[in-house]
Amino acid sequence: MEILGIDVGGTGIKGAIVNVETGALITEKHRIPTPKGAKPNDVADVVAKLVEHFDWQGKIGCGFPAIISHGVALSSGNIDKSWQGTNVEDIFNKRTGLEFHVGNDADAAGLAEITFGAGKGKNGLVLMITIGTGLGSGLFYNGILVPNLELGTLPYKKFKHIEHWAADSARKRDELSYPEWGKRFNKFLKIVNGLTSPDLIILGGGASKKLQRFEGQITIKTPVIVAQFQNNAGIVGAALIAK
Repeated sequence: MEILGIDVGGTGIKGAIVNVETGALITEKHRIPTPKGAKPNDVADVVAKLVEHFDWQGKIGCGFPAIISHGVALSSGNIDKSWQGTNVEDIFNKRTGLEFHVGNDADAAGLAEITFGAGKGKNGLVLMITIGTGLGSGLFYNGILVPNLELGTLPYKKFKHIEHWAADSARKRDELSYPEWGKRFNKFLKIVNGLTSPDLIILGGGASKKLQRFEGQITIKTPVIVAQFQNNAGIVGAALIAK
C-alpha cells in the first residue's frame, strides 16, 4: 500500500510516496522552501505543488508543526499565529480536492521510528526528539503514542519557548559551534529527561545526522540514539497517519 507523506517544517515542506507496509520511500524526496511567514493559504499552495509534483490522486498523510486535535491546529510554534483554531485538514482538502490526515510532526516522526525504525520492539517509555527549526517531541509507551507532547514549548529563562534557545535554528542564529550548541541541547535533554523519565531517547530531524559533533556534550544517563530514518522520519510517519 502506497501513500503520499508530507512533512511541513518551519524552513521546508517535503514529501515522498511511501510504502506503508515497509516504511520505504518509493520515490525521491521532493522539498520546497516554506513560504515566509508560513500563512495558511501560502502553505496550502506549496502542499498543492507537492501533490502536483507526484501526480498524486490518493489520500495523503501530513505531519504539521503544531498541536493537532481532530485535524485542528491548537498551537503555532514556528508558523503563523493565524493557524491556531484552523482545521488544517480542511484547508489542504479544499486546496487539492484530496483526503488529508494531519497529525503533529514529531508524533509522525516517532510513529515511523516505533513502527519500522530505531524504536521498533522497544517497550517502556520512548521519547522521540526532532531537532530542526524547533524541538519536536513524541512520546510512546509500549509502542502506543501519547499525542501532542510539545516539550520544545516549555518556557526557559527569558525565552518564551526553550526551542528558541536550544533548537538547531538557534545554533545557526547565534553562530555557535556544535560543541557550544550541544551544551544547550544537553540542558534541554536534562529537563525533558527529568519530566518524563524515558527508557530511551531517539533523536531525529536534520541535526541528528551530526550527532558525532555534539554527543560529547550529552551527559544524561538515559540511552540516546539516532533515528533510523533520520530526516525522512516525518515523511514516513505522515504516511502512516493516513494509513
